[in-house]
Amino acid sequence: MPHRPASADGPSVDELDSVAQLIRSVMETSPRDLGLDFSEGSTSQMVYTRGVTLWMLILQRLGGGQTLDEIVSHIVGDARDLLPNNKRVRERTLSENSGAYSRARKRLSLDFILAFSLRVCQYLGQISEPFCEGRRAFLIDGTTITLPPTAALRKAYPPAPNQHGESVWPVAQLMIASELQSGCAMLPQIDPMYGENNASEALQARRILEQLPARSIVLADSGFGIYSVAYHAARCGHSFLFRLTGVRFKALRRYAELIDKGPTHETYRWQWTPSVKDRRSYPELPADASLDVLVHEVRIPGDKSLYLVSNLDWDGPTAATAYQRRYDVEFDIRDLKVTMDVENIRAKSVEMFQKELYTSIVAYNLAMQFRRQAAKLAGVQPRRLRFKGVWTTLKHRLLLKPSCSLAEWLERYDEALAVAAKKKHPQRKQPRDYPRKAHTRRQKSTKFMKALRKKNDSEPPSTAPK
Repeated sequence: MPHRPASADGPSVDELDSVAQLIRSVMETSPRDLGLDFSEGSTSQMVYTRGVTLWMLILQRLGGGQTLDEIVSHIVGDARDLLPNNKRVRERTLSENSGAYSRARKRLSLDFILAFSLRVCQYLGQISEPFCEGRRAFLIDGTTITLPPTAALRKAYPPAPNQHGESVWPVAQLMIASELQSGCAMLPQIDPMYGENNASEALQARRILEQLPARSIVLADSGFGIYSVAYHAARCGHSFLFRLTGVRFKALRRYAELIDKGPTHETYRWQWTPSVKDRRSYPELPADASLDVLVHEVRIPGDKSLYLVSNLDWDGPTAATAYQRRYDVEFDIRDLKVTMDVENIRAKSVEMFQKELYTSIVAYNLAMQFRRQAAKLAGVQPRRLRFKGVWTTLKHRLLLKPSCSLAEWLERYDEALAVAAKKKHPQRKQPRDYPRKAHTRRQKSTKFMKALRKKNDSEPPSTAPK
């Protein structure tokens, strides 16, 4: 990747219209680049400046979770032009040991990384195509991530308990809002899954709703189809389309007014008010809290019904068609956690875990932006291209190659886009000829102990003399 010297006239966030410009802006040291000061705390002898360290954190995840040694070896060996004009860099005496980079990561403040990540995520979301009527739509869903079993992480994110005590792995609960059209993710909410300070998904959802752009449309499954989340979405100025459980739908339908009926759907109008349980779990609700909603029952193949609640003025079939996109967030979480290996963050402290998670979201969104540009070249929607194929192309054909001139970089970029534009999903038959399946969780390294215990229990006792 080419390096440009710092300039007071560097591009602002509003002028960044491609992932190449965005990546290059990370390396600029001008305070105006993203409204942040990349040079604070840097000296003329410092190699791992704030900009360099931040880019290396992002590049670690873009490279598939590279170790500290691997990223330092790549930068020192193949991408020296990214480093500042330092004597050790010029004389090629800079060590490839990762100690200096490790210390630089610790010096980089969490507040700085958080501010940078927020600006990048918000910008990439702002330039995505609207879902309908000029409005953007977001899919929200929760997931968990297991962390290394250090004392600090176990205290902040307690492991799962059972009747025998606690397990080994600290568990953090994340709430993710994914932009429907592009797949770009907002910064997640992070809380303990277990322990005294754990947070419910409903509480996390209410927090993340406050981060979404004004007048967003929010889609979520039945775990969020409760009054507190719906009311908070409306209070934040958003529209919502949530799935309902069968029990909740029947409770709402009991007193609702039937306003539309078709061969496959029924739509009811209802003034939704909080129950005693809702007020107990969300005591901040005002006394006169209520929502004017439509409740839909839409029959789908397989003799099943889809129950939906919304404050949008959509009929049943339209709401059901829109809700089908809710499953896209499952693939977005998979791409982030599994494909980019975010589920295996190696950080040993709480602060470093958060730093790596935030920069991982930036890296994921950069890959999504690259996919969006490749899709534009191919004349298809971004989700029509395979994330893994696009990300692999970005990684091997662009980011992890030796540095070059700006002209050669732009040529490489165009070539990488052309290759990524061909990474399409195969055309599948509709409807699917096989059911969706929930796959078992990937095994952790201690799983073998359970199998070993079963084996020992099944073996007959030894009859050898003592």
